[in-house]
Amino acid sequence: MKVGILTGGGDCPGLNAVIRAVARRVADAGGSCVGFLEGWRGLIRGMSRPLAPDEVEPWLGRGGTILGSSRTNPYKSPDADVPRLRRHFAEAGLDALVVVGGDDTLGVAARLINDFDLPIVGVPKTIDNDLMLADFSFGFDTAVNVVVDAVERLRTTAESHRRVMVVETMGHSTGWLACFAGMAVGADYVLVPEVPIDVRHLVSALKLRRESGRNHAIVLVAEGARYPDANPAVLETEDFGHPRLGGVGALVANAIERRLRVETRTVVLGHLQRGGAPTAHDRVLATRMGLAAAELALRGRFGTVLTLRGSQIADVPLDSHALATRTLDLAFYQDAAAFFY
Repeated sequence: MKVGILTGGGDCPGLNAVIRAVARRVADAGGSCVGFLEGWRGLIRGMSRPLAPDEVEPWLGRGGTILGSSRTNPYKSPDADVPRLRRHFAEAGLDALVVVGGDDTLGVAARLINDFDLPIVGVPKTIDNDLMLADFSFGFDTAVNVVVDAVERLRTTAESHRRVMVVETMGHSTGWLACFAGMAVGADYVLVPEVPIDVRHLVSALKLRRESGRNHAIVLVAEGARYPDANPAVLETEDFGHPRLGGVGALVANAIERRLRVETRTVVLGHLQRGGAPTAHDRVLATRMGLAAAELALRGRFGTVLTLRGSQIADVPLDSHALATRTLDLAFYQDAAAFFY
């Protein structure tokens, strides 16, 4: 059996562990694996490389994706790119394709299954933890730890200069990352897309903190949080039409400094949150996902995508219903808010 694999969308700690596990499991069953480079772009352009078990073995702890990634959407130019993709799929002699990605990458996979019955198995991934498919996605734990490490470093300079530090995290439409990191560092306030920003309450909480003798503060804000009466700054859009947001951290910092009259700084963590080696938790989860995906491919269970409920990995049909967005469970936010002064 010959199995292809590609990684699409934003890079994510744990992707190489998935690739390694798929290649190893398929090889153990007597098959072979080929990796397509840069997501769907690799299939459109016929860019690939073989994945031998001995080659992928050292990849377990490496961040990013050795295969490369992109946000290429074949359906943006369907008359040209989709036929090329199908031709290269056939020329590669594939019996199955494992697609690792978020809702956009997997959405393309779902359309290819529906339109052409391609033998695809999906693996969900996102550092934002916003897929309904999984209680927790690999890459999320690593990203939370990156934010925690950065904030702990920022806290020392905030203490030294008696400042408020506003830290902008990723989180386009959900606040999982900001909320979990905020709880882990004991942030003084957390702002997420699911809860409208109440500037008056934010400033009041920070004022009470300073009056109690604590002369610095840490505020975490997800990039998708909506500032009152201000449209988010759209930096650009990509193939799937999603805007790349930015600027809410600066708006929040300006409001704090203006109303509280305290020196306030903004730090945008950006792509730091995607980088670095995956944590042990993410290595284990990604390995389990890779093994499960390979098993589905070997058994011919195509048109499916993996799910994670608790600690149990299962599979469901890969369709639009499976790719729904999972917003932050506000019970977590309420726990974080218990420590807002």
